[in-house]
Amino acid sequence: MQFDVLLEELISSIPDYVSFLTVDELNASSAELAAEYPSVGLKTAGYSRNGDPIYALHIGKGKRTALLFGAPHPNEPIGCMMLEFLARKLAEDKDFLEWTGFRWVIVKCADPDGTRLNEGWFKGPFTPLHYAKNFYRPPHFQQVEWSFPVKYKKLNFDSPIPETKAIMGLIEREKPSFIYSLHNAGFGGAYYYVSKPCEPLYKRYREGARNQGIPLHLGEPEMPYAKKLSEAVYLMPSIQETYDYLEKYTDKDPAEIIKGGAGSTDYARRIVPDVFSLVCEVPYFYDPRIDDLTESDVKRRDAILHSVELSSGMFSFLKERYKEIEGLLAVPSKFKEAIEENLRTMPAHLEAKCKWAETTEGLDDLATVSQKFDNQVITRFYGMLSFGMFIRMIDQQLEMTVDVQERKKLEAVKSEVEEELERHNRELLKDLNYEVIPIKKLVAVQLWAALATIDWLRKGGEGKGEQFRQSSGKRNKKEGG
Repeated sequence: MQFDVLLEELISSIPDYVSFLTVDELNASSAELAAEYPSVGLKTAGYSRNGDPIYALHIGKGKRTALLFGAPHPNEPIGCMMLEFLARKLAEDKDFLEWTGFRWVIVKCADPDGTRLNEGWFKGPFTPLHYAKNFYRPPHFQQVEWSFPVKYKKLNFDSPIPETKAIMGLIEREKPSFIYSLHNAGFGGAYYYVSKPCEPLYKRYREGARNQGIPLHLGEPEMPYAKKLSEAVYLMPSIQETYDYLEKYTDKDPAEIIKGGAGSTDYARRIVPDVFSLVCEVPYFYDPRIDDLTESDVKRRDAILHSVELSSGMFSFLKERYKEIEGLLAVPSKFKEAIEENLRTMPAHLEAKCKWAETTEGLDDLATVSQKFDNQVITRFYGMLSFGMFIRMIDQQLEMTVDVQERKKLEAVKSEVEEELERHNRELLKDLNYEVIPIKKLVAVQLWAALATIDWLRKGGEGKGEQFRQSSGKRNKKEGG
């Protein structure tokens, strides 16, 4: 049996998930799995800031370790669902587990506190507006993925949050050869980050998305400084590159803008220098234009500057509304922390992007349809997310505000922001022909990427997978296939 055949078998067995599991549902499922299979270990890797346990499943006895963790950003639960499926498959299928040659450490949810604040949209309806209204993402320095210790030039960050410390502890104890941080995008297409060049995998990754009918993200890279290795495949970005980009394109001290730390890959390299890391970004929503490489009617430079102008307008609106109620926001709030950090850092990022677009050579060609769509449409979608958090920030304050005049002011500003959010949603929908991607397909793409990587790693990046075919042969014989 060929590797692709096994992948197809696994993918066909993924359930037709109709919603995302909550933190409690994920934890209960892990406990059930450990109870059902004595060979599966369930350990507490650490605790969240709110005291929630962060559980790690330990499966297998391979010579090398794979560390996979979901919800490195709490608005990104697709990976949690992939790990939900993969953990059970590893536990119940000994031949499959043996073939991988790895010991698996699986953290389904690395940020339980933040994930709980996103659960309002986990059961649907799956629309851009509902997603925005129930969205939460912490500031940089409180994100699991971006609060690992780092010292670079003037940046000296050594305040990892408890959730990040839990992942750090696993890296230190398990010394993984493979790390898969399960991120996902909101809108667009599939794309990938890898910690080092791995040319044989580029085509395999793209196949995984296309086999599910999910377009590749062929618009603008997530960061202007991202190093492209192949179509929709980039070198893993680092905080050092972010620092250098801001240093070059702004007049401000990057260390004062960033305030956060490094990613898991940077930290893991301290422990396992040759560790291989993967990120597979897949979206909830897509429009066919995201992988359309035909020429549009605007220059790429103009399309990027349009994106900056649109983001600046949305930012300015929220900044003015915030000034109106700043003195009334007395309740400690994760939403308030996130909004304040967005307002603090956004001007520098917009300045850098504008200067980059104005000074970088090679941007005067016509933008592709995908690049135009990314800059002019998807930019609005991501801007809407801050509006949703702003409204939730006000709602938290209203719960604790009794003064009539203060309530009226808060409610008036809330109404303004809600109206502007609705307006942006109408503008977004006018420009969209979007589809909601079934969760099963998203899980399939991330699973394909994981196993294609494992297949490549266990062969040392070479060979034709003879060991796998032998293992698969045993499997077929047992199953009568």
